Amino acid sequence: MSYITTHVLDATAGRPASGIAVTLSAVATGEQIATGVTDADGRIADLGPDRLESGHYRVDFNTGDYFAARGQDTFYPQVSITFSVSADQAHYHVPLLLSPFAYSTYRGS
Repeated sequence: MSYITTHVLDATAGRPASGIAVTLSAVATGEQIATGVTDADGRIADLGPDRLESGHYRVDFNTGDYFAARGQDTFYPQVSITFSVSADQAHYHVPLLLSPFAYSTYRGS
């Protein structure tokens, strides 16, 4: 399992959100570290390397294309989640609960 994983659920459809492009970046440098696309279960199990240095990172979800493909308007064409990493932790799961006009996140396990 990757050091960073994610899972996107479409709250309005009641199912995983597949096909969402996701980017992991370092906040301090703006360096793009990894990219991926959510699978049929709305997951990316291998977003990034096996380890990251301590610091702040950002995961960007391209939600606009996801909703456009479904013929839905959205207020959030992109969702960005900035979070802190401590190098002594084994794993970070950054999930997204999504709808066209709201979203939430939490530190998953």
